[in-house]
Amino acid sequence: MNTSSDYISDALIGSVTNAFQRNKPVREKLHDGGRIHIDRQLPFLALYRQPATYADLGTERLLLGEASYILASGRPEHHASLARLIKEILTIQHEKFGACLLLELWSGEEVNDETRKPTFRIIAPRHGVSAEFLDEMENALLNARIDDSVTEVTISYEDEINPAQLPPLLTGLELEQLDCLHVGLEVRPIYRDEDTNTLLPFRLRRFHHTLAHELKRTFFAFARHCTPLSPEHHLELGQRSMTRVVYETDEMLAQISNRFDLLLHVTPTNAQAAWQAFEHSKFKDPPGFLYRPRSIDPDLMKRELFSIPLERIEDPTLAHIFSQKREELDRQLTLVADRNSNRFLLGSRQLFGDVDDELLQLAKQMLGMEITNYDSSSDADYMSASEFAECARQEIEYYRQQDAALPAQVELREDVPGIMVSKGNFLVGTDAKVPNARVKATLAHEIGTHVLTHYNGSQQPFRELYAGMAGYESMQEGLAVLAEYLVGGLGQSRLRLLACRVLAVHMITEGADFIETFRSLHRNYEVDPSTAFTITMRVFRGGGYTKDKVYLQGLAQILGYLVRGGDLESLYLGKISYDYLPLIEELQWRQVLIAPRLRPAFLFDKAETATRLEHLRQGATVIDLMKEVL
Repeated sequence: MNTSSDYISDALIGSVTNAFQRNKPVREKLHDGGRIHIDRQLPFLALYRQPATYADLGTERLLLGEASYILASGRPEHHASLARLIKEILTIQHEKFGACLLLELWSGEEVNDETRKPTFRIIAPRHGVSAEFLDEMENALLNARIDDSVTEVTISYEDEINPAQLPPLLTGLELEQLDCLHVGLEVRPIYRDEDTNTLLPFRLRRFHHTLAHELKRTFFAFARHCTPLSPEHHLELGQRSMTRVVYETDEMLAQISNRFDLLLHVTPTNAQAAWQAFEHSKFKDPPGFLYRPRSIDPDLMKRELFSIPLERIEDPTLAHIFSQKREELDRQLTLVADRNSNRFLLGSRQLFGDVDDELLQLAKQMLGMEITNYDSSSDADYMSASEFAECARQEIEYYRQQDAALPAQVELREDVPGIMVSKGNFLVGTDAKVPNARVKATLAHEIGTHVLTHYNGSQQPFRELYAGMAGYESMQEGLAVLAEYLVGGLGQSRLRLLACRVLAVHMITEGADFIETFRSLHRNYEVDPSTAFTITMRVFRGGGYTKDKVYLQGLAQILGYLVRGGDLESLYLGKISYDYLPLIEELQWRQVLIAPRLRPAFLFDKAETATRLEHLRQGATVIDLMKEVL
């Protein structure tokens, strides 16, 4: 019979166990802020009991995002109903897997020192525990490092496993009958200040994120050593079902991202007239650029941006991804507000970073190499804007044969210099000319990469995958340049152009003006005036737009990725960031993300593409590509 003091009613226990028995997700709130989250049938359950006598700030967050956990009150009057619930869940796990793990987490004593290194104590039963499992759990926790600090892990063996001042939930006999291994994990609370007992939010987030991985390794070790379950990777044991706030946050971030296009806001609308005036002045007078009217109010959009409740997201991986995207959108909105001011360049450098020494030396080495295949194209060797737009439409129709729902359109625009992809559509400036020899490579770059990843990202559960993860440009442009190579259209002149962009970005960050940068490209590196102007314009637009370094940077990153055995096709699942590839891999193992709906055309050209890909996987560098005559 229930009493008024029951913490968890029999009805709730029945509801939870009924759903769990049917392998349905369980998500229930308890009194005092507790909750039950069971993603699916798994042979483990993580538990945290909030002490009744003191505020254990932050510790309850360490289990958030796990696939099977309970956060509950440790008050004496709540003990019985919590024990009943735990026993019912463990019974189902025992029946399903033959054994189960109850991992109870609590915080230990504060230690006042300067290192604040992670410290764990594993508390295991004296009998019936797998030595292999304990070894792997210890090794996993040793990897839970913060700021490169050395982690300490100790193991103690006890007759009863429970936090101080709290009783054991189940008796030894009950645990034995369920073939349940009850293990305690005591963590040193390095995520709060020991003097003031206040949370250290940045440290808590880092600690939560790294511990989440090591807990999954622990559950993986138990599953492999103690149950018939044989997961291929520890990340398979992560959470798959998402709370509503995750989708709400993703939607709000995507809506803000879709309401403005930074690239269009900083792209001159008078590029051709500016070039003609610059040429008429014999390259002595800096050009004046005109821009579209700003159609957004950055201040109002920032108010919306920071009203998004990121702190309510439990999953540490998704919380990090969304947090970084919010920071990037904040910086992008600042750039829109600062356009044509002396603050713009600083904001751009914060967004894209500076040219590091390695990238600068690579660019200089490329520009110092002898040119062996000269471009001698005449006007007859170029395709007009309208002709190229028609080729682009045919290319998009080809991809619609893979998926008829592809919504991409081709637009001829007078206000666009050259060509670009915006919001999944292909924009062609009416003054654009494309060398016939570059048509296939350009289509592979713009449509086979940018349009495809936008569409594939739109099919993912999170809209950020098509709006673009924070810092996605390097991976996106590197992948696009790689596509040029794989279709046989990446020549020396194109690679030199990418190197010139890196040099121009470096020069503006070192204080060079438009004329100095143009002259250096034209005189020192023998770039023709029109091309040198375009490179310089792209870098100086808006007040100093430093994105153009990412093309060469991204290509070098992609080549390194391929050498390490990375899967190329998975990079097309959306607009992903190179820095977040481990997070993308995690979400794939957790079956949160799906495989790309569209694949680039060159991947169907098995023989030619396979030969080039194998060449890259064998360690070909950017310099090696420069030496090839394509």
